This record gives sequence, structure tokens and C-alpha cells, in this order.
Amino acid sequence: MTPGQGPFVHDEIDSTNLEARRQVDAGVKGPLWIAARRQTLGRGRRGRAWSSEPGNLAATLVTPIPGGPAEAGLYSFTAALAVSDTLQVLAPGQDIALKWPNDVLLNRGKACGILLESLASGVSETTLAIGIGLNLSHSPDAPDAIWPPTSVFAETGQAPEFGHSLNILIDAVSARLQQHRSDGFGRIRKDWLERAINLGGDIEVRLPKETLHGRFAGLDTTGALMLEGPTGQRLIAAGDVFFPGDG
Repeated sequence: MTPGQGPFVHDEIDSTNLEARRQVDAGVKGPLWIAARRQTLGRGRRGRAWSSEPGNLAATLVTPIPGGPAEAGLYSFTAALAVSDTLQVLAPGQDIALKWPNDVLLNRGKACGILLESLASGVSETTLAIGIGLNLSHSPDAPDAIWPPTSVFAETGQAPEFGHSLNILIDAVSARLQQHRSDGFGRIRKDWLERAINLGGDIEVRLPKETLHGRFAGLDTTGALMLEGPTGQRLIAAGDVFFPGDG
């Protein structure tokens, strides 16, 4: 497991990311792992609720990283790769793919959530919370979702044990962070693209004030999605991606 403190495991907590913030406010620098068997106030990207019931796994790593907010954002791809590595162990033989910006799909279902938050920043370093929720035993009921929630149990018939899954996740995150630090984002970007769903295919990107259509051409060096459309290439820093046939 990664050097540092923890993992500190809670049977129930409001949110592992909220606990990470409390620890940083109290002076903790990290690396520090916080995990929970149940969250009551779990959150996903853009403030969306993230259900975390007993039998699933919620964990947050507090860690210093070099650079400021722009560099911190690149670690969402690092985290997504680590989660996909974890699912390859917990759900062998299943279809595991990555969807921009930080979704990890298990048989085209959403089995995890990733939330990165900058908790403190200085001139050359940012204290980052990397929050990860994994649906091990069950998933929320959302039959109308375009990417329906799923779990490892639903896809494999086996529910991984909490402690075993946490150790695999910690090791996977540690390995990908080391790769990022030693080889830079370029290698992370390459590995992410190798697992990206619909790379080279047609996609729709929904932005707050417009919807774009084009070909998913890859990622640039900042992690922005490269969309090739009728008027040329456009870089998308934030948005929701859909594929032909999605609702």
C-alpha cells in the first residue's frame, strides 16, 4: 500500500472528502487514506449525489502534488486509470472502459464515482483530495439513466470483500500516482486513451449553453477533449459526453 497514514476506516461517515477537508484544516499534509463502509452525504461531480450504502466502498486519498489547479485537474485521469485497474482485478473478464472526463464503466454501466477537490494550494504544491466510490455489492435504482448504475456483484455474481477491495484500490492508486510523478501526464494520457470508449467515433458533447457533435479525436496535453466537427477542431474543457443512440 502507498506510504503514509491510514487507511482510517469508518463504519459510517458523512463523506470521506469532507473528512479529508477536516483533516487538512487541522494541519494534516498527507498522504492519508480515509475510507468508509457507508456515507450519508456522498457527492459526485458537479454536486450530484453519490449513494454509498453498506457493502460498497468509499475512500479518499489526501496527498500533496506538485503544481497548481491546472496540474491538479490532470489527476482525474490518473484516478480513473487506477479505478479501472482495480476493477480489472475485482471483475476479471468484464468490459471496463473509460469515458471522458472521469467515468469508469463496467459493462457500460456506472460502477464508480470519482471526485477531486483541491483542499489547499501554495506556489508550487497543491493538497489534493482524490475521492473514489466503488459499487461493490449494490447500486442505486435508476432505470432511466443513460449510463445505468451497476455493481461488481451485479456483473459478476460475486461481491468483493471491503478490506480486500480497499487494499487493491490503494495499491492501484499508488502505482498510477508514481507513474504520473515519474513519467508525467503524457504516459497517463496514452494509457487512458487506450481504454477510452468510442475513441475515433461520433459523440455529442452537452455544454451549459450549447450541444456539439463531432468525432472524438483524443485528449490534448491539458486533458481537454478534442472534438473534430464541421468547422474544425474544438477543445472542450468541461461537459457531458453522449454517444449516438443515447437518450
